[in-house]
Amino acid sequence: MSAYDLIVIGAGPGGYVAAIRAAQLGMKVACVEGRGSLGGTCLNVGCIPSKALLTSSSKYAELSHLAAHGIAVEGASLDLGALMARKDKIVGDLTKGIAFLFKKNGVDHIEGWASFPAPGQVKVGDDSYTAKNILIATGSEPATLPGVEIDEVDVLSSTGALALKAAPKHLVVIGAGVIGLELGQVWSRLGSKVTVVEYLDRILPGIDGEIAKLSQRALSKRGLKFQLGRALKAIETGENGLTLTLDRVGKDKEEQIEADKVLVAIGRRPVTRGLGLEDLGVSINTRGFIEVDETFQTSVPGIFAIGDCVPGPMLAHKAEEDGVACVEIMAGEHGHVDYNTVPGVVYTDPEVASVGQTEEALKEAGAEYITGKFAFMANSRARSTGETDGAVKVLATPEGKILGAHICGAHGGDLIAELVLAMTKGATVEEVARTCHAHPAMGEAVKEACLDALGRAIHA
Repeated sequence: MSAYDLIVIGAGPGGYVAAIRAAQLGMKVACVEGRGSLGGTCLNVGCIPSKALLTSSSKYAELSHLAAHGIAVEGASLDLGALMARKDKIVGDLTKGIAFLFKKNGVDHIEGWASFPAPGQVKVGDDSYTAKNILIATGSEPATLPGVEIDEVDVLSSTGALALKAAPKHLVVIGAGVIGLELGQVWSRLGSKVTVVEYLDRILPGIDGEIAKLSQRALSKRGLKFQLGRALKAIETGENGLTLTLDRVGKDKEEQIEADKVLVAIGRRPVTRGLGLEDLGVSINTRGFIEVDETFQTSVPGIFAIGDCVPGPMLAHKAEEDGVACVEIMAGEHGHVDYNTVPGVVYTDPEVASVGQTEEALKEAGAEYITGKFAFMANSRARSTGETDGAVKVLATPEGKILGAHICGAHGGDLIAELVLAMTKGATVEEVARTCHAHPAMGEAVKEACLDALGRAIHA
């Protein structure tokens, strides 16, 4: 029976990063993964393939907008097979990269599905292992709706929507969150009519409301149709495709929509089944998340958990930060994750990026705050590239401490990094406003939003 200092269960972003960092700290480490390749959901059927498709579809869609630049494109065609092959190659190359990193850092890769016969013991197939500590990093999977069967043929999860053989004539997306909007825009660009159905009366739940409205307006301009305040009641299959029955929330009224394919994108749920955690006495809350303390330890000593299977933002980069902090604490070092400064990004066009408090949350808490905004329409770089939709919004205390920052606009996922760093280091809106930004650059909008919060924007 092989013995380890740490066995990590799951080779997604949190798991493989934790394993590598633990090895760097001198631990003997193994990482168990039952999926055929490393990288977890993010790399195989999540973040990476979706961004590859978003990029490819963006280039195809851009062809129809080049006339304004004086460029005529004739005879352009789409080879969906080649587009998908590019996506698959990117995924394959990156999964091989993790295997290389494991070898480089001395992490043993154990292939198979794990269970825990007893504390400190891990069973994979017929083999058993012992470990001083066990780290659960099993991630998450698509959430489902009662009475709706996902067959990955007609009714899809995000996994199926990443591997379609042809663009549907009409794709209905259930859920106006990150996954639904990103994949909805992919297939809209590739020729599908896309209708997004959302239970709430707004898109992007949890995002600052004003920024979410800017995003909806921009996405509508780009072809997405929205049916808000509607609940999916049933999906029926007929000779002509799928018929969706929707309830108008609070109005006692039913509607029907015809579709070729349906993507169910209502969120994700933690993967904890089959591990034997309940038998060991590991506490799991009513939503299926493993409960942990500030050191990421579960209710059972020696068993830790991170990432999507514990409470908090279900984001790959959050899982990585969890993993590093957890193993550094195991090694006697300082490890901490400030979830208030973990950014989130929606990689649509335009992108939506957010960190910290929303204006709705500040109002609900009765907090005093100041607001600064700057529209990209007034940014010279945005005007020159034609990427003028959206704005930067900054929320701060009256003294200037940044409480939250929200961006709808091109390259928002990159622009938010400056504001994340500012919040992490305690920089004020005054200090960001006095930071010299290159000109012309999209980042000038961040500076101007901070200036606006101080009442002295130059170009607003």
